[in-house]
Formats: sequence, structure tokens, C-alpha cells
Amino acid sequence: MPTETHLAFAHPEERSAASAPEQDRIAVRDLVLEAEIGAFQAERGVTQRLRFDVVVEVAPLPADLADDVDRILSYDRITEAIHAALAEERLNLLETLAERVAEGILTHDQARKAFVRVAKLDRGPGTLGVEIVRRRAEAAPTVVDDVPRPVVLALGAGAIRAPHLSGWIDQLAGAGAPVVIAVGAPDVPAPDAGHVMAQRRIDLLAMEQNAWVLAGRDARCVVVGTRTELDWGMRHGQISSWAPSKMVLDAVDAPAGLLGTPGALIAWFAAELDAQRVVAIGIDVAQGATPVLTVAADSATL
Repeated sequence: MPTETHLAFAHPEERSAASAPEQDRIAVRDLVLEAEIGAFQAERGVTQRLRFDVVVEVAPLPADLADDVDRILSYDRITEAIHAALAEERLNLLETLAERVAEGILTHDQARKAFVRVAKLDRGPGTLGVEIVRRRAEAAPTVVDDVPRPVVLALGAGAIRAPHLSGWIDQLAGAGAPVVIAVGAPDVPAPDAGHVMAQRRIDLLAMEQNAWVLAGRDARCVVVGTRTELDWGMRHGQISSWAPSKMVLDAVDAPAGLLGTPGALIAWFAAELDAQRVVAIGIDVAQGATPVLTVAADSATL
């Protein structure tokens, strides 16, 4: 008979069987994928191998199943939940990754309980990992809450100091759509770090400096750095000034090559927000997925 210590390190399938021998279950074992994850600086900019072991306790199959794969929780649903959790954003913690995998699985009607074990294979001489167990009732409910599409106001360094700044913001704020402001870098040369990862941080921090300069010029502009804060601001009428470091560094499709051209980075940001349009003043923002209206820096009207 397995001991408590044995079960603590046993495969999740064995743990599930010990607690509910008669329970139906489906499992994915030893799925190894590469991803960028981790809270330490040494883990940024590199991928490492992750091993996933997932066991899902499921409701009994219906008597009229008719051998129809669309009516069951399939292996593909489990692997899709893993890939979706990895693709959503860059994560620091295995615990967060495991939680999101479990949530994705437990949205399926047949799923009742999920054991999710995730291990890092490349961080030391041993295997480092976490395991969580979540029941369907414990899974975070899926909330459908549409975020309104914003207008992105892109400002160059000179536009932040322009006498029409408050007037531009007044005009956009009065037009009805949420306003998110993205600023370029200061108009002074950034330090040259001579290293790609260090230079990436410096370039992003330069843009964040200007976001704070803007907040000092107009108190309505609240500096925010996460997608959650941006979404909240768009729902509640807050004018947000984007601090780009977290979103850019955590992006799965990280636009690292755009950091030397703030206008291109702002175009990426507008696409991420599904913005209605970009109003660009004193900065070149390329036309792309989001329409761009370029306004002269000496114009009082948009």
C-alpha cells in the first residue's frame, strides 16, 4: 500500500487513483515543451525545457457517446490548454502557469478535477517543479467583460512639452472612446550598454521616464505598466500613460527588434489593444493594422 510520502512524489495519476480508485480519468504524461519563463534575470531572453504531467478526473461518459470525439474531454483539449497558457504572456512563476492550465481544462463540461505538475528541467542538477490540484468548483469563473477599444495618443518628447498638450487630451477625452497615451523616448541619447538585454531595459526605461514626465505635466495621466491596469482604466474612464517594460518583456511575441524605434513599438502596442486609431503628434508611427492620424505639433485641434 502506498505511503503518504510515496504519494507525495508519485505521478499525479497514481495520486488520483489512490484517492478515487473508481474514478474515470484522462492523462497526459511527460509532455516536454520549451518556453521562456522565470523570475530571475538569467531566465530572460532564453528558453528552457518544461515537463507537463496532467491528470483530469472526468464525469462518466454518456451512454449514447456514439464514439464521437467531440463529446469528450480529449488529449488535445489538455495540450491546447497548456499551449494557450504559454502563449498568453511570459510568466515568472510555474505556479501561475499551472493555475492557468488547470483553469483552461476545467472549463470543459466533463472535467471535474485536475492534477497539474510542471517541472523545469534545465535549472539545476535536479528537477524543479510544482504540482497543484484544482476542482471544478475552485476554478476561477470565466468572465466575459468586453474592453472598449481605445484611441492611442502617441506623443514625441517635444509634444509632451507643447502648450496644446492639455487641449489635445481634452479633445480626445471628450470624444467618448477611452484614451491611452504612449510616449516616445526623451530627445537625448540613451546610454549605450554594449549588451542586447541591458540595452533593451535602458530603451524601455527611457520611454517610461517620459511617461512620468507626462504625468507631471497633466495629473489626469496615470502611469500604468500592466494589461490588467490598462483594461481597468479603459473600462472606468481613466487616462492611462503606458509604461512599456512589463508588457514588452512579458510578451510571447516580444517585439525586441522594435525598441530602437519607439514609433514602431507604439504601433505594436496599439495593435495589442485593438485600438480604434492612433493619433500621432511629434513622433512617426507607421501605418499598419491600426489607422494612424498624424497631427502637426503646432496644431491646437486634432
